[in-house]
Amino acid sequence: MENATALVENPAARLPGRAAAPGARSTAPVFVLGSGRCGTKLLYYSLLSAGGFALCPPESNAFNVLGLCFGNLASRGNRRRLLDAYLASKLFQQTGLDPTSIEERVMENCRNAGDLLRILMEAIARKQRVHRWAESTPRHSLHLRLIKKLIPDALVVHIIRDGRDVTASMLRAGWVRPLPWDHMRAFLAPAIYWRWIVSKGRRYGQAFGANYMEVHYEDLVQNPREALARIGQFIEHDLDYDRIQRVALGSVRNPNSSFRGDGKETETNTIGRWKRMFTPAQVRDIESSLGNLLVDTGYALETPAAQLRSSLAVRFMNFLLPLYLDAKLWLKSYTPLARVAEKTCMGIADSEIKVRGQDRG
Repeated sequence: MENATALVENPAARLPGRAAAPGARSTAPVFVLGSGRCGTKLLYYSLLSAGGFALCPPESNAFNVLGLCFGNLASRGNRRRLLDAYLASKLFQQTGLDPTSIEERVMENCRNAGDLLRILMEAIARKQRVHRWAESTPRHSLHLRLIKKLIPDALVVHIIRDGRDVTASMLRAGWVRPLPWDHMRAFLAPAIYWRWIVSKGRRYGQAFGANYMEVHYEDLVQNPREALARIGQFIEHDLDYDRIQRVALGSVRNPNSSFRGDGKETETNTIGRWKRMFTPAQVRDIESSLGNLLVDTGYALETPAAQLRSSLAVRFMNFLLPLYLDAKLWLKSYTPLARVAEKTCMGIADSEIKVRGQDRG
């Protein structure tokens, strides 16, 4: 991933025209969220390539890691421990900030993950002389209720991709492990994970009302001008397609594909891969596992309704794996396990963060 120091040198941070007054919708922070492998980085870097946004690493891990690992940040001692660990981490080094630009503000004004994220992002924005920032940690979809409480002016763009293609991509990347007794049906674990995280993101997103929108990945790829125009209207930002293609930061220039290297990587090939990857029987099990969510989000089923009958083992997997994911999320959010479970994400390579800490559920 391009680090912030390199990105700052790129003129994409400057957007022509008069800057809006701070506090307006046109300067509100934007969260680009969704399941892993659904195109969040493509949209995130499209925003940055359009100009006017602070150029920084896409994943802050503020709510799923930093806000959990160090206890209640209302405690000055906990804030000190957070700073000591964070300032020494690769996660902080990727921001390109000088520690002195945030240390005093964190110690004096930070009481929770929302405060921390604002302090970090506003410091980056000040350094780059822009008034806006965006963030794209996929697992923040699971923390939208807290984000709404702590950053009430946040705008959320939930990008949704065909769950069957997400399943294919996650399976190829080796993300989302099945439970030990389900290895013969490992291809279903990513499908169930997609249903779990997308359902929560949609449900929690509704609390944002007019500050929440859903976008299909397929529209962003196949009809980018129209999709970007709708998103631009929602966030009140000029998302000029030609400028985005000309600047082309991050995933706009280099697609973040788990199928890279197969010799067939094109934008159009990212849609409908599941048809080439799975057998009809596997498609049937995947579609039965995705349930009504696939249809509710606008995707047609391949399997006739009369044939969507799962075996007892598949039904048991569909029941048990979400319970396991819920329990794991609860333990990381509300018990001392949070202080050790994800802290490694602060110091390892970005590519490993995605595999080991972010998308395995």
